[in-house]
Amino acid sequence: MNPERIRLLVTGGTFDKEYNELTGTLFFKDTHLPEMLRLGRSRVDLAIETLMMIDSLEMTGADRTLIVEQCRLAAEARILITHGTDTMVETAGALAAGLAPRSGKTIVLTGAMIPYAFGSSDGLFNLGSALSFVQLLPPGVYIAMNGRCFTWDGVRKNRETGVFEDV
Repeated sequence: MNPERIRLLVTGGTFDKEYNELTGTLFFKDTHLPEMLRLGRSRVDLAIETLMMIDSLEMTGADRTLIVEQCRLAAEARILITHGTDTMVETAGALAAGLAPRSGKTIVLTGAMIPYAFGSSDGLFNLGSALSFVQLLPPGVYIAMNGRCFTWDGVRKNRETGVFEDV
């Protein structure tokens, strides 16, 4: 495993949604990650791979299996996954179940409540925080949102307040 490089897996979610002004709908085109990393002046060695561009509410068991498999196959010990917030905890659970604790991998999932393209997104902050967490945390599966980091089984999304909180 290469301990310096971080594998960044893109799965879509609000992070990467665009707004169609004609229809008033949100859609996916390309990931905003390279632009976000450039704006954040990131100097982290990353291997970026887009696995899918979907809303997490549309994510299937097969999609989660693909994410787990890509994490298992990654040469990197540290993995950051951008993901929709609605089912982020579900995917984190699949990762915890699908990777042996002795895999030695640190996996952090992050996302955004507001699309990056809107300009007032929390995505840039969440991405930067998650990049820091993935470099410092011991092996395990975590969720990083709004400057906080949670173990995968110690967090839930509060749909009334729109924040992630301890269980």
